[in-house]
Amino acid sequence: MYILKTKETDHSVIEYIEQVENPKKREDAYQLLDIFTETTGYEAKMWGPSIIGFGSYHYKYPSGHEGDAPLVGFSPRKAKISLYFATGDTKREPLLKDFGKHTTGKACVYINKVADINVEILKELIIQSVQFLQEVYPDKTTK
Repeated sequence: MYILKTKETDHSVIEYIEQVENPKKREDAYQLLDIFTETTGYEAKMWGPSIIGFGSYHYKYPSGHEGDAPLVGFSPRKAKISLYFATGDTKREPLLKDFGKHTTGKACVYINKVADINVEILKELIIQSVQFLQEVYPDKTTK
């Protein structure tokens, strides 16, 4: 049976950010913490060892696989900062055109630093992701 590794923990978000080695990346992590907290209204929680998540939802796939995940989040990784948004909303791509310097993965948007991006568009992406997941999982989202 598959065991989900990315679960909400009671580890300290601040302690995690303080352990980020690169001072500029640590500063960016604090800036993102403020932006995500302000934009979502949710308290930051650690998900697994390295994802800072906001809010949560419970999903269940047709295959029967189910679990909990943050509505949005980020992780200040060594190579790049990972931003986590819902992938099902097709409105994301037009916003990313004016987002700034980034690359994308299936569920992530990767940036080098906050100075490379348009923070107002980041806020729109956060709002869009939270709204999308609240519509798809209306009874399954929590703070």
